[in-house]
Amino acid sequence: MQNTCGAMADESTTPDLVELTRRNIAAFSRGDLDEMMSFFAPDAVLVGRLATYEGVAATRDFYDNWMSGYENFHIEPVEMSDLGKGVVYAVCSQGGRPEGSAGQVLERTAVVLTYEEGLIVRVAAYSDIDEARAAAERLAQKRE
Repeated sequence: MQNTCGAMADESTTPDLVELTRRNIAAFSRGDLDEMMSFFAPDAVLVGRLATYEGVAATRDFYDNWMSGYENFHIEPVEMSDLGKGVVYAVCSQGGRPEGSAGQVLERTAVVLTYEEGLIVRVAAYSDIDEARAAAERLAQKRE
């Protein structure tokens, strides 16, 4: 429905969470942690494979340490889906050359991101892609 000014009256002001996720991943790949962390709520939680990090400072330290182990770290999205209710599922290819090594490391990982008011409030990382997809679908179904 158009209003008299030509704008759509029913246009959503909800942010495109897939696009926000894509921009966040791009900042991470560039090593721009300031921009990357600007997508996170101050009390965001990162649930990693081995530990949980609470708050922006702890989350930033984790990502900084992760990237610093590589001479040429990169990450790019392979698949992303907005499952509704603030839940985004993403599969990424990431890797680089470990510091002091001639070899390359490449892995696929999945993340489930939870957004509130356009900010990431929780990230859960998974090495099992199917497990991540199932967790994301369950989360989207139970969120109000």
